[in-house]
Amino acid sequence: MSSNTNKYRFLFAGGGTGGHLFPAIAVAQKILSLKPEAEILFVGTKSKIEGSIVPKLGFNFSSIWISGFSRRFSLKNLLFPFKLIVSLIQSILINMKFKPIVAIGSGGYVSGPAIFGSDIMGAKIILLEQNVYPGVTTRLLEKYAEEIHLSFEDSKKYFKKPDKLKITGNPIRENLKCVDKISALKSFDLSLEKKTILILGGSLGAASINKAISNNIENFIINDIQIIWQTGKNYIENYRKYSSKTIIVIPFIENMNLAYSACDLVISRAGGITITEIINLGLPSILIPSPNVAENHQYLNAKNLFDNNAAIFIEDSKIESELWQEINSTITDNNKLSKLKTNALQIAKPEATKIVAECAIKLADI
Repeated sequence: MSSNTNKYRFLFAGGGTGGHLFPAIAVAQKILSLKPEAEILFVGTKSKIEGSIVPKLGFNFSSIWISGFSRRFSLKNLLFPFKLIVSLIQSILINMKFKPIVAIGSGGYVSGPAIFGSDIMGAKIILLEQNVYPGVTTRLLEKYAEEIHLSFEDSKKYFKKPDKLKITGNPIRENLKCVDKISALKSFDLSLEKKTILILGGSLGAASINKAISNNIENFIINDIQIIWQTGKNYIENYRKYSSKTIIVIPFIENMNLAYSACDLVISRAGGITITEIINLGLPSILIPSPNVAENHQYLNAKNLFDNNAAIFIEDSKIESELWQEINSTITDNNKLSKLKTNALQIAKPEATKIVAECAIKLADI
C-alpha cells in the first residue's frame, strides 16, 4: 500500500458528514498539488458519505467498523464498546501497513480510532476543527496532536494546550469563487433587475426553513423577489408545486459557484462549511442554526458571525415569526447588505487550505 522510501505519506481520518469530510479532501488535494509524489490514504466508514465520495475522487480508502454513540437510548449503543475495540484494532493494522508520517483528523467519530492508531505508529498528528465548539473527538485527541487548526478565535477556550492552537480557518475547496452575476442569473433564467435570495438547508433539506419559505411565497411574489430554493432531496416533492419563472425549486444545487454568484442574500443553516463559504465570498446571510446537532454547535457558529455583525441570526424556534421581517428589512436595504458583506470578508480566512497543507508537508519534512 505504501512505499517506505516516500516521506510524504499522509493519512486522513474524518467523516460521517460532509462538514468533517470536505475540509480533509480540500487539504489532501492541495498537498497533491504541492507534492505530486505524496501518498494519501483516507480512513472512514463504508456506510457514510466518505465511503462513496473518497474513492470517486481517486483516493485510496480503508474502512473501519466504528459508528456513533447515540445520545438517545438505543440498543445499538450496546454494540458500541465492541465496535470501538474492533475499530481500534483495524486502525492499528491499517497504520502498520501504510506507515503514515503525518495523520490529519478532521473530526467525526471515525477520526478517533484512526488517529489513535497513527499516534501509536509514531505519526505526527494535525487536527482540524470546523466549529466554534469543538467536537468530542477533537477534544479527546488534543493530547496526541502537534497542531490543532481552528476556524474561530472563540474555540481557544475549550482547549488545554494553547501552544498547539492555530487560528487558520476552515479549509474549503479552492475552486470556490464568485463568477459574473449576469451569467450566473442567466443560468437560472432569472432577471438581473430583481433581488435574488438563495435558500439552503443542506443536501437533505431543513424542514423548518422549507415550511417558513412556503408560508411566505405570496410575500416573495408581491415584493418581486426571486428565489433559488434548494429544498433538499427529502422535501422536493412537497414544494415542487411552487416552481415558477421567479421561484426556482430544486432538490440539490450542483454548481454552488453559480448559485452564490446569482444571489443578493443567503438563508441557510450554520454548518461549518456553509458559513466558511459565505464569509469567504462575502455574502450577506440570514443564519438559522439547526437545533438537532451535537453540542448545539451551529448556534455557536451563527452567534459568532452575528457578534461580528457579519450575519443576521434567527433561532429555529422563532423562524415563523421573524423570518419574513428580517428578509424584508435586509433585502431592501443596500447599505445593510453592503455592511454584512464587508464584515463577512473581514473575518474570512481564504488561505486556510493552503496553510494546513503546508503545515502537514513541513511536519513530514522534520
